[in-house]
Amino acid sequence: MAETLFIVADVWLIFVGFVYGWKFIRNHHNYFLGIESLVVGTSATNFLLWSMLSGDPTNPMYTIAYFLDAFSRSFGFTLVLILGLMMVSHRYRPALWHEIGAFALAATGGAYLVTLHQGGKYDVGPATFFLVMNLIASVFLFYFAGRVWRAGARSWSVAVTLITLVAMVIAITYDFFPWPFDDAYRSYFYTAALATWGTQGFIYFKGYKALYDHNARVDAAAAANKQEVPS
Repeated sequence: MAETLFIVADVWLIFVGFVYGWKFIRNHHNYFLGIESLVVGTSATNFLLWSMLSGDPTNPMYTIAYFLDAFSRSFGFTLVLILGLMMVSHRYRPALWHEIGAFALAATGGAYLVTLHQGGKYDVGPATFFLVMNLIASVFLFYFAGRVWRAGARSWSVAVTLITLVAMVIAITYDFFPWPFDDAYRSYFYTAALATWGTQGFIYFKGYKALYDHNARVDAAAAANKQEVPS
């Protein structure tokens, strides 16, 4: 049963990462959130294949898994996420070098931090860094939830707030508080984490779309009013 739940949670994250990553790019031209979501989907795919086919920490897929994890936990699902959400919350229009620079930073951070991973865990320094980055992103997400609320999508605003709180619990327990009832592979934790991250991606997309649609209505109303003003 535990193995089935793990697979379902991982497949859910894969689905959300690839489907909504593509939607961010195709429908909203948001490469920050689109590419990061695709990275998450790739990470979840690699993790599932490694878990089912190998489980060997000497397998290269193990190193890839921790690199992609560090990619997102350092600057991917933090700085890149914030910049992507700002495109709808602040009408931010990034220059190409902003996008390249953000992902280059995430890749460099992931490559460095994965070298600090030993014996299935991080020391207190990298673990604290991951946690601080998560908390910074969470503060912005609470602000984003407020914007979604003011846009009239109150159910999605509440959903953004709740899933962000759950994700904060996952982030705090990730490196600092292993679940005492878990097995050696942390199966229960990873099942909960994968399910949470997948639900985050789904809810954040819905919140983003709600605010995007609100902005479009505001722009359309402003354009209509401008046309009605006699010259």
